[in-house]
Amino acid sequence: MQLGVSQSTLNRWENDAREPSFKMIALLSSILSVPASTLAFGTEGNTQPTMPRDVNLPKVPPLDGQLNNIIAFQGELGAYSHLATIALYPDCEVLPCYSFADAFRAVEKGKANYAVIPIENSLGGRVADIHHLLPESDLYIVGEHFQPIEHCLLGVKGAKITDITKVYSHEQALSQCRHRLYDMNIQPVKFSDTAGASRFVSEDKDMHKASIGSKLSSEIYDLAILQENMEDKEGNVTRFVVLSRDPYKPSPQAGKIITSCIFFTRDIPASLYKALGGFATNDVNILKLESYVPMLKKSGNAHFHVDFAGSPDDHSVALALDELQFYTTHIRTLGTYTENR
Repeated sequence: MQLGVSQSTLNRWENDAREPSFKMIALLSSILSVPASTLAFGTEGNTQPTMPRDVNLPKVPPLDGQLNNIIAFQGELGAYSHLATIALYPDCEVLPCYSFADAFRAVEKGKANYAVIPIENSLGGRVADIHHLLPESDLYIVGEHFQPIEHCLLGVKGAKITDITKVYSHEQALSQCRHRLYDMNIQPVKFSDTAGASRFVSEDKDMHKASIGSKLSSEIYDLAILQENMEDKEGNVTRFVVLSRDPYKPSPQAGKIITSCIFFTRDIPASLYKALGGFATNDVNILKLESYVPMLKKSGNAHFHVDFAGSPDDHSVALALDELQFYTTHIRTLGTYTENR
């Protein structure tokens, strides 16, 4: 019997000395009722022709032809979400929103064409609120952006580092700079967001107070950059997603295509193993898998967010999703978009 498992896929399993790799082989043989020793080597699951890439094609849907050029984000002017927004759409009009829910609502009601929302950080992990908002929203992910986070110590003009006794910022920014702040003997004070903290310091005009924020914040609020690269570790990057009222069908020529979806597994033993079996047998590469607990959990079903390579239009992906439905109670495709690294 020949299965849709590629030689390269099985080689990766065999060369991986970790126990879960062998468990996966045993799982597949159990799911398919085929002895592991009789698994034959099939062709690559993704048999779509390789398209030549066109570097001129946009990684995110353009604003041309939209009702307006407004992009919503959470936070005040100068926030890292503001930086990500203008990096994606330099000519847009920005709409700062008090909360993530407000940014979602601005797009849903047509006040903005898109929202640029952080979904995870390389140091701080996922943004939990988004995992609750996305499943309940009617919006779609149509693009992504990786924004380097470069924290600066910002103070009123004329102040020196030795003058600073307190620094204000979002708790995550403070945690990413805690060792530097400790060494500098500066007391961290939590604030609602980085840009708001910079505005507060600018308006307060106290030489002993500073904020941790972006270079853009220093320009907007007329603050001096007392120290760049305040973060304790290098490689601090936040992944943002672009949300739209309408789904987007990216061109394969623009780059690697990613699909995001959520699913709720059935309340049965090994439901996750079985749910993921279709991705393995059809050689669909899972890029990220996260579990989360919904705000109103009504049953024992586990909830998962998954990103994988390919489009639902691909034959291999369609087969994987078809098998997924047998072991889930709910599946929703959040969007298909082009990788933007």
